[in-house]
Amino acid sequence: MRVLIVGSGAREDALSWRIAESPSCDAVFAAPGNAGTASRGVNWEVAATDGKGLAERCVREAIDLAVLGPETAIAAGVGDRLRDAGIAVFGPNRSGGRLESSKIFAKRFMERHEIPTARAAVAHSLEAASKALEEWRGPVVVKADGLAGGKGVVVAPTVEAARAILADWYGGGRVPGGGSDVLIENRLEGREVSVFALCDGRAIAPLGAACDYKRAGDGDTGPNTGGMGAYSPPDGFPDDLDDRVRERILGPLLRGLCAEGEEYRGVIYCGLMWTAQGPYVIEFNARFGDPETQALLPRVGGDFALLLHSVARGAMDLSLATLSQRRCVGIVLATDDYPRSNTALQGLNGDVSLAEGCRAFWGASQRVDATVSTSGGRVLTVTALGDDLAQARLKAYEAVRRLAGRLGTDALTYRTDIALR
Repeated sequence: MRVLIVGSGAREDALSWRIAESPSCDAVFAAPGNAGTASRGVNWEVAATDGKGLAERCVREAIDLAVLGPETAIAAGVGDRLRDAGIAVFGPNRSGGRLESSKIFAKRFMERHEIPTARAAVAHSLEAASKALEEWRGPVVVKADGLAGGKGVVVAPTVEAARAILADWYGGGRVPGGGSDVLIENRLEGREVSVFALCDGRAIAPLGAACDYKRAGDGDTGPNTGGMGAYSPPDGFPDDLDDRVRERILGPLLRGLCAEGEEYRGVIYCGLMWTAQGPYVIEFNARFGDPETQALLPRVGGDFALLLHSVARGAMDLSLATLSQRRCVGIVLATDDYPRSNTALQGLNGDVSLAEGCRAFWGASQRVDATVSTSGGRVLTVTALGDDLAQARLKAYEAVRRLAGRLGTDALTYRTDIALR
């Protein structure tokens, strides 16, 4: 098969690597790709959101499967464009992508189909939000409705703090993601876990799970980021996690999609809070997560490309791939001003080869001869496999220290407590 990966981050680098390793993959392409995808295939100078340009190039290059990486591509309707051109697509159409692109749509969907989630209220103005908060006590979760690059969710410790956040959003015309719609939720108590499920429009099944770290600093301090590290599988959760998620979340989700005429083909990321009453949905994403994907895919064996192709064709065959019981830890190296701003880096050492069982995946970047330039932010995700979590963590941090010394810059930082909990 000839496979296209749409996107340019570390998630897409990891997908490109795992797909290129698949026996059925003859060639791998990426649009626009990064320094990592360029090392194993061909990058196209086509934006991830350019559905027309991607469809034309896919037809010209005889692409057998397109895998959608970022949420922006899904929200832009790239899946619709590619399917109209006759390309098999792993990733939902724009309508299915509303489970991620609109938090209000997702909340109403969960309420309609009795999927466990936090109590919430919808507001379209500061006045409406203030009125809704009159009923609240204790911590409040404030969410902007649209895509906001990880900056649209704030956990306020008090109602007064939530009012201040909303006043800032509305008063400055700065509701993240644009628009004026917000969701106000109760804060759920428990432990967070991310479960990835494959859906071919008729069936749904868990693929794997991970735990990630959103805060910039050790001990979960500092601002929220897109993710500073992850490990897979989760530690300290019930042995029947998959069964309980299948029963409480995935079953009602699939029934709801079918009832509403949505033939969803791709991955569904279930961001869950594991409470005393079991799993509750914090959010749905319509694509693989970052950095969770980088910690999950090293555990995947078999023909991953063919598995994704079977999902895209509406005939999912889970026997095509396997999931190792080994542990994987992924650690993000980010520029030291992330997430406040992103400082571009030039001339990084392009050799990120590591010891056996370890891999490094590039974020947004370009190869320039033997070096790499990046746009800053999350630069690399370093992963390591181990027989247990402690071994995987030890190997990952050893790889991080060695790689950081080779990159030729001291402008990178990372958390030192990933997978410590």
